[in-house]
Amino acid sequence: MNRILVCDDDKDIVEAIGIYLETAGYEVVKAYDGFEALDILTKENESNADMDSRIHLVIIDIMMPNMDGIMATRKIRQFSQVPVIFLTAKSEDADKILGLDIGADDYVTKPFNPLELVARAKSQIRRYTMLGSIAGTAELDDEKVIVNGGLVINDSAKSVTVDGEEVKLTPIEYNILLYLTENSGRVFNTSQIYEAVWDEDAIASDNIIAVHIRHIREKIEINPKEPRYLKVVWGQGYKVEKL
Repeated sequence: MNRILVCDDDKDIVEAIGIYLETAGYEVVKAYDGFEALDILTKENESNADMDSRIHLVIIDIMMPNMDGIMATRKIRQFSQVPVIFLTAKSEDADKILGLDIGADDYVTKPFNPLELVARAKSQIRRYTMLGSIAGTAELDDEKVIVNGGLVINDSAKSVTVDGEEVKLTPIEYNILLYLTENSGRVFNTSQIYEAVWDEDAIASDNIIAVHIRHIREKIEINPKEPRYLKVVWGQGYKVEKL
C-alpha cells in the first residue's frame, strides 16, 4: 500500500485530506509542522526502509509555524526525491513558482477540490513508481536507450547521464527531458509539454514549465545560460537540440 505524508498545522485539514486518501486506498501518515514531517522522512531514510514502509508522496502546506513547507522541502531535497505537492492558501503565481523552485513537483491552491487532490496524488505516485525511485533499477533484456550527443537516457533503468556523469532528476524533470529528447529537434510550447507530461489540460502552464526547464538545464548543461541541449525558441517554446 502506498503511503502519503500529509502535513498541515490545521488538524481539521489533515483529517479531511486523510479521509479522502484512505478512501482511495492509501495509508496516511500525519504531521502538523515541517519539523515533524522532516523527522519522519529523515528516520525513514536513515533506516533504509523497505518498499512498503516508505513514504511515496508528501503533501505539505506552505504556511506553517515552526518550520514552514518551503524550508522543510529544501531540507527534504537534500536527501530524497520523493514527490512533493504544496498546499497554498494564495493563488498568486509567485507562491506557485516559489514552491516549484525549491523542489516541489506540483501545487494545489486552497480551497481545493479533494477529488482533484487525490487525482494529483495518484499521478505523482504513478510517475515516482514508474521511474524506479521505489522499486530500484531493474536489469532488462530489451533496454530503451536514447543517445543525443553526450546526453544518454536509459528509459528502462530510468537513468540519465551527461558525458558519463549521472544526473539526478525529479520524476517531473525526467519526464519533461524524456519527452523532449524522444522528439529532439521539434519545438513544443508549454501547453503541449504540460499535457504530455501531466496528462491533463494545461491551465496557466507557462511559469510551471519555465521553472522545471531551468532546473533541468542547471543539472544537464555545463553553462545553463548557453545550453547545448535544452534550448528555448523565443515565442514558440522549447526543444532538445538534435546532436
